[in-house]
Amino acid sequence: MAIPARVHTGRELIAVCDADSSQGFAFSVSSTGVRTIQDSTKRPPRVNRQIRISPVRVIGADGSQLGILEVDAALSMAQELGLDLVEVAAAARPPVVRIMDYGKFKFEQAKQARLAKKKQHIIHLKEVKYRPGIDDHDFDTKTRHARKFLEEGNKVKVTLMFRGRQIAHPELGRAVVERVSQELADLAKVESAPTMEGKSMTMILAPK
Repeated sequence: MAIPARVHTGRELIAVCDADSSQGFAFSVSSTGVRTIQDSTKRPPRVNRQIRISPVRVIGADGSQLGILEVDAALSMAQELGLDLVEVAAAARPPVVRIMDYGKFKFEQAKQARLAKKKQHIIHLKEVKYRPGIDDHDFDTKTRHARKFLEEGNKVKVTLMFRGRQIAHPELGRAVVERVSQELADLAKVESAPTMEGKSMTMILAPK
């Protein structure tokens, strides 16, 4: 339901925003200007008889401004419609309440939160280790693992480990690392170019 972005009432200006399922309600109230008030989403809003401050500024179920009313009168209006009176801006003066189906509102909030969580993907940094002179079979196996990690949306740290005198020939390790980036070029980009870290050479690949 759309709510007017701004409502003028005499010298006072109150800006009312739509409810956002993940961030609650935002209102701006001031007698001389506009200041932001963000309701906390950590505690549930007061509903019906829990609202004790009176009078209150009332928003109708259709988003219309019903003016400043005694809380009992606002509650009676909500009950006549079979709906609830919900405090949406407790810090405003007077507090702002809205007539709504609170049970349905909570259900929609929970549904959207579940959808948002399902879509959320945490990117992990997976490490795949190689050695200079690695044979083709091992190279292919490790590179398949790296490909799987990238396909899952993760980053891959390619680590080339040197042993003993191999460290004297870093070009051999660089050739392996570059071969990995070429094999995975269809779905990965080099985020961090090959660099030496002690006796290891590392490179970071990220999904395209």
